[in-house]
Amino acid sequence: MSTKKSTDSHKSEVRIAITNVSGEVAFESPLGAEKIRELVASALTTGNALILSDVRGKEIIVPADKIGFVEIGDQSERRVGFGTP
Repeated sequence: MSTKKSTDSHKSEVRIAITNVSGEVAFESPLGAEKIRELVASALTTGNALILSDVRGKEIIVPADKIGFVEIGDQSERRVGFGTP
């Protein structure tokens, strides 16, 4: 059995808070953190909606004036077994 490193290492976890809504939108994006940061900055600067897609191809659209905050993190590797921190 060979182990092959995934080519999807650029995925990011994204969490978006929307103003006047108690919940948050959380999803995994196929885009890297830098690209997501650029899209968020562009949406906030121009006032256009922030449009991102998740790893399953669904689109998430948030009006720029409703964005409370955006948290971007690298996808964490899932650890399996005993004694892993």
